[in-house]
Amino acid sequence: MEITSLTITQTLQLLKEKKTSPAEVTQAYLDRIKKLDSKTEAYLYINENAANDFFVATGELAGIPIAYKDVFNTKGMPTTAASKILEGYISPYDATSVEKLKNAGVINLGKLNTDEFTMGSSCETSAYQITKNPWDLARVPGGSSGGSAAAVAADLCCAATGSDTGGSIRQPSSFCNTTGLKVTYGRVSRYGVMPMASSLDTIGVITKSVEDAALLLKVMAGKDSRDATTSDAKVEDYPALLTRKDLKGLRIGIPKEYFVEGLDKGVEKVIREAIETMRKLGAEIKEISLPHTEVALAAYYIIAPSEISANLARFDGIRFGPTVSDSKDLIDMYFQNRTKGFGDEVKRRIMLGTFALSAGYADKFYKKALQVRTLVKRDFDNAFAEVDFIATPVSPTPAFKIGEKVNDPLQMYLEDAFTIPASLAGICGVSIPAGFTEGLPVGLQLFANQFEEAKLLAAAQVFQTSTDYHLQKPKIS
Repeated sequence: MEITSLTITQTLQLLKEKKTSPAEVTQAYLDRIKKLDSKTEAYLYINENAANDFFVATGELAGIPIAYKDVFNTKGMPTTAASKILEGYISPYDATSVEKLKNAGVINLGKLNTDEFTMGSSCETSAYQITKNPWDLARVPGGSSGGSAAAVAADLCCAATGSDTGGSIRQPSSFCNTTGLKVTYGRVSRYGVMPMASSLDTIGVITKSVEDAALLLKVMAGKDSRDATTSDAKVEDYPALLTRKDLKGLRIGIPKEYFVEGLDKGVEKVIREAIETMRKLGAEIKEISLPHTEVALAAYYIIAPSEISANLARFDGIRFGPTVSDSKDLIDMYFQNRTKGFGDEVKRRIMLGTFALSAGYADKFYKKALQVRTLVKRDFDNAFAEVDFIATPVSPTPAFKIGEKVNDPLQMYLEDAFTIPASLAGICGVSIPAGFTEGLPVGLQLFANQFEEAKLLAAAQVFQTSTDYHLQKPKIS
């Protein structure tokens, strides 16, 4: 077995036994990146000196090579958010999550492709390249953390960070057969990560196993004085709590609104079989209702663009990016720089958000969307009074072909129909490999209530260790 195919846990064991070294592990990944990244195009920036960059550390992740989604500020490296507006920007500081991982001893392999400013579900809105799905290079890896999921699936890094605003960790994890953890809002600091929608953004990870996700979360979670939205809720020893042997005594809710017309038959078959597996593992399966699911998508695409229009107002293309020299005045320069620097999807969402917040429309659209969000959150509160977890598909379809939906925004937005409700509610969720349909991976989505990551990961671990779907690798060489 090649060293690049190992999980964090397995790699740490080899390092502990001194059967390999951090430099050897890192060089193996760099060699594989050099060989295969031209096919997947997962990396926007490769840290060629990574094998020499490691330092002697006592951290619990010392010597583990990971890569960062290119919205995480990493000191001394480009951070572009896959946008021309940030071309040439070299970050002078590390995001809090990057800093914590660095202090734990991880090695930075580089920066991974994403939809521009994380706006997309296919990694096709990146201003630089389109990442391909390692399971089928003609298909998308999902988005926006498509580079992260593709790199982990193709063994181009041991693990990767991601951000999840409306499904951007879970959906690409489903498409690429990786484990993707979306944390509770406020569980991990957002400081130093390029914002999309500040009341929805969460920071998580994409890994080769549930155990790896638990290891990374233990390091990354916690209160941060630089992010007022972080919680001081206790950070648990997530890996140590992966002790369940079965699902006995647990109630799992199956929301009828997630099994509707438009759900791919192959995806439904995989998810139904996964639910049956959980039943055999001892879980009590119960049908539930999340009645406001059908309006969650519409509410999200008012709230998120509204916050996007405010967050992206700071980018003017003057200190870095495509500064236009023949402008008439400062306002004209801003107009031309932003026109040239932002891609179509980013412009679309800025305009939608600005309109939704404009005089005469804020009450009609934005305020109404916030009220719907409250109802969605209430649906989950009511559900969790009856069940411990909720199980659903991650996406209505498996990975679709590159170019198939990129020119149809509505079809692209519908890809997020099953991930967005949890984002509006601020709860935690995970996508874990659950099977295949016509050779393409399908993920099972599990939700737990706010700050119940330990419980969620323990249940996901039971399912994962009783199946072998997560061990399947794409045939890319």
